[in-house]
Amino acid sequence: MSALVGWSATAALAAYAQRRPSVASVAWLIAALGMTVGLSAAVLGAMFDFGDLTFRLLQIGISLVGPLYLGWGALEYGVRSFQGRFTSRLFVTAFTIVPLVVLGVDRLSGRFGASFPGLADHYDLIPRVLVNGAQAVAVVFLVVALIAVARRRAGDLTADLSVLGLITLSLVLAVAVGRLGLGPGGPVLMLGSVAALWGACALTARPRRGSEDDYDDYDDFDGYDDYDDDDYDDDADAEPAASMEEPVRRKRRNADPYADHRGGAPVREAAPPRGRGVITIYTLAEGQGPGFDQLANAVVAHVAEHEPDTLMFACHTVPSAPLQRIVYAMYRDELAREEHERQPHVMEFARRGAAFVVATNVIELSLSGAAASDGLAAMLMPH
Repeated sequence: MSALVGWSATAALAAYAQRRPSVASVAWLIAALGMTVGLSAAVLGAMFDFGDLTFRLLQIGISLVGPLYLGWGALEYGVRSFQGRFTSRLFVTAFTIVPLVVLGVDRLSGRFGASFPGLADHYDLIPRVLVNGAQAVAVVFLVVALIAVARRRAGDLTADLSVLGLITLSLVLAVAVGRLGLGPGGPVLMLGSVAALWGACALTARPRRGSEDDYDDYDDFDGYDDYDDDDYDDDADAEPAASMEEPVRRKRRNADPYADHRGGAPVREAAPPRGRGVITIYTLAEGQGPGFDQLANAVVAHVAEHEPDTLMFACHTVPSAPLQRIVYAMYRDELAREEHERQPHVMEFARRGAAFVVATNVIELSLSGAAASDGLAAMLMPH
């Protein structure tokens, strides 16, 4: 029964990895597969007595593959540094191939029975040393991931730490069972390890919105077409003065672009307002590009339709950096920028987009000179 539950959890993890592919999800799927194979071998060994094959499968799954790939998945989940990830992949390759070969062919000692065997019961020194090294690497990966998440101080820190906490629990249970055997309770503890891993993946599958409006899938959100002005009545009630002031400010600027907006009196000696620009560079979490792009396309359409003083608003992908998006905005003046930032669709974009972003860099621009063709606006803002 425990093996069937383990395979069910592994199938769920496979579906998660297919739905949201990332290195972390694939690593955790491999860990779950290894531990479930080991759990199945343990069940067969307990029923029909252990032998060479069932013992090797048990230890390869729960002592080597499970812990190593749990730790690696945690590092891929928590660390954003390319150098750190690249180094971890080298270690994973080395500590997978060599120990896997040794555990598969090394001589076994001692007699088998129906009791749940530990690693040292039948393996000699070299296999034990290699397994110890792989488990030590897994622990280092996990510690580095925890430190990286704690230092980042961005996004939902509680959710990230909860994910890594469940991964830690899964790793500890797998290592304990592999080393000690723990008798008939071993399969139960291994099932708990797989369940903890499943729980961690379930947490990562839920987008973190920073509010009560959680969406389980990007397909649930098709843009802003389903929003209308009634959706923002609460915002209007909260700031009646600001909502009433907006048409007055626009009329004042259209009547005299050189006017002092604080008092309304023309001040002819003041310099004419210059265009304002903002470049925002978003670094996305792995696998979050489609969700962010859907939000960006929706807000671009709204800006084109409702913001005449936003002269250009374009979202760019970066072919050489697939996890980066660059949003370039040009406003008629500072007042136009302020009005843009107060729009409901812009605030909604900022709120929901936070679930997909791990870092944001903002560069403010003041126009000093420009040249543009007549077709630029039509090309960038076709709506």
